[in-house]
Amino acid sequence: MKIPGPTPLFDTYSRFLDLNALDLTGENQAVKQFLARCSHDLRPVEGYMAVRAFLKSYAGNEATFNSYRTHVERLLLWSLLVQQIPLLTLRRKDAESFMEFCLAPPKSWVGPIVKSRFVRVGGRKIQASDPYVVNESWRPFNVTAPKRERSVEQPPIGGHGTAYTMSQGSVAQVFAVCGSFYQYAIDESLTEVNPFRAIKQKSVYKQRNRSDSAARSLTQLQWSYVLETAEIMAAEDARHERTLFIIATMFSMYLRVSDLVGRANWTPTMGDIRRDTAGNWWFYVVGKGNKAAKVSIRDDYIQTYLTRYRRVLGLSDLPGAHEKTPLISTLNGRGGLSDRHVRLLIQMVFDRSLQRMIGEGWTPDEVAELRSASLHWLRHTSATFDAPLRDMKDLQADLRHSSLATTQSTYYNSLDEQRAHSVKRLKVIR
Repeated sequence: MKIPGPTPLFDTYSRFLDLNALDLTGENQAVKQFLARCSHDLRPVEGYMAVRAFLKSYAGNEATFNSYRTHVERLLLWSLLVQQIPLLTLRRKDAESFMEFCLAPPKSWVGPIVKSRFVRVGGRKIQASDPYVVNESWRPFNVTAPKRERSVEQPPIGGHGTAYTMSQGSVAQVFAVCGSFYQYAIDESLTEVNPFRAIKQKSVYKQRNRSDSAARSLTQLQWSYVLETAEIMAAEDARHERTLFIIATMFSMYLRVSDLVGRANWTPTMGDIRRDTAGNWWFYVVGKGNKAAKVSIRDDYIQTYLTRYRRVLGLSDLPGAHEKTPLISTLNGRGGLSDRHVRLLIQMVFDRSLQRMIGEGWTPDEVAELRSASLHWLRHTSATFDAPLRDMKDLQADLRHSSLATTQSTYYNSLDEQRAHSVKRLKVIR
């Protein structure tokens, strides 16, 4: 029997929820055909149903589902196509082999990031009976070209010619997700062994991808240039007042994009920016893990950027305690801007800044640094600037780091600076 190549097994969050939890009724025909082509000795349906049940237990959170789907789907495909051992019979040595595979997957398993795992076949009008076929461009592992290697004028191109590397965070996530899957299988009496918990030297895999933990951030000059560019864009087109507000908000409060666009159970409003009885301003946010928190807000942001944007919207200068106006919205006033839309707006500012820099004769290194920047750099940049001026615990609270050590090692690098200063002026020949 010819061994099939890797194919997506689990569809989008919404279509996954519509599946019959008990059997393959209603399952995508391409998935059923893939399972049928696998050797019966590998018990492909049993492994597939176990993974599907595991993902179903996380159906209450779309972001968690998407993240977990990536890792357990890779594991299932690897067990069927590469190791050729039933998923629920894997042991420690198999888990170690899977980790080695993830660190250096074959080229046939690596491709560019694609939007859809399955493509609908049918007319422009969507029908419930329309079939979905495998997107031939999909691969289990994805890469993109580094941002600094992309042209300002060209869209990002990934996958071809770019080596795949697994980040340190992804390595840790493989252990966490796959370990959770086998713990679930044990609890459901599907197996008796958790092969990922049995791996003693997990650091062997993590150390290979150890990288500098210093946060990637803009310089003071680069940040001034980006902010000025956003202000120029707002002056040229009033629609970019929203873009300027987004950049200023994310920078001022060390926000992640999900803090700005909201989550499944929370949408940020202007009323989430509140002043206490002492006159201090706070942003009440629902962050990672659905943890409620509050972030302190600098007066300059309130007086300059919040007030400016609210005037553009025709609102009073300051928000009321129970105001329901969306914090950010579409241009016609509807709430619920997507994180992808926000990223595109920020990238427009970065690209425009690059064009200005090139036109004004900035050096290639300075241009390359800004080309590497992403939306998340705004959070790092702000924290890097503020660290010398703020108490470490205060910054930790506003960054919402669970560990003070994370804040300390990332933003308080005085020992590194001292070490660098001590060697800077030493001569090679004395």
